Amino acid sequence: MNLFLPDFAPQLLAGFAVTLKIVAISALLGFLTAIPLTLALLSGRASIRFIASSYLLFFRGTPLLAQLFLVYYGSGQFRAALEGVGLWWLFADPFFCTILTFSLNTAAYQAQIYRGAINLVARGQTEAAQTLGLSRYNTFIDILIPQAMVVAVRPLGNELVLLVKASAVASIVAVYDLMGAARLLYARSFELSPYLWAGLIYICCVEVLRLSWNVLDRRFRRHLPNSH
Repeated sequence: MNLFLPDFAPQLLAGFAVTLKIVAISALLGFLTAIPLTLALLSGRASIRFIASSYLLFFRGTPLLAQLFLVYYGSGQFRAALEGVGLWWLFADPFFCTILTFSLNTAAYQAQIYRGAINLVARGQTEAAQTLGLSRYNTFIDILIPQAMVVAVRPLGNELVLLVKASAVASIVAVYDLMGAARLLYARSFELSPYLWAGLIYICCVEVLRLSWNVLDRRFRRHLPNSH
């Protein structure tokens, strides 16, 4: 087994760049989707909460691979309709389908994190804000959200780490991310070393992300007692 990295470093690094792109775009779009989803989960209307909860149930209760297959292969069942509205070129692209699936999936997990963080903020905070005459909007934006984000930082880091590792699923639909590059190299050389190096790159990425997120978490909590 050839363990010499420079033999296939360019392909693995190119695949790793695709992995980082998938994670970054999905995390951002997931965040933008999670905000209204969180508000729906906290809504006073039962019908809105039911719809949002059903979304979470589906995306948190089914395998990510199954979701990716539904989007990538399932969209072919609606090709005529998608062509009619000029969207088939998007759904025919495995990279787009991967981003769409990962964004919808991580949005469900992020929304659950935000909801839990907001619910953890002491009820007295809301009552104190009402006593001061703050509106519900100002109470939510100025009081609840800043405190909830302190609580949410750590689980959001865990979700980002999970998203990095889950990104390997993209290779199943011919996206040449890090795992996809390793599979291609193996198919050409029958060497297992590309998988070994890919695994090491994932470990390094996760550790760098974990350590960086720990620094961010400490900065968010630096004003709290027993935060060190």
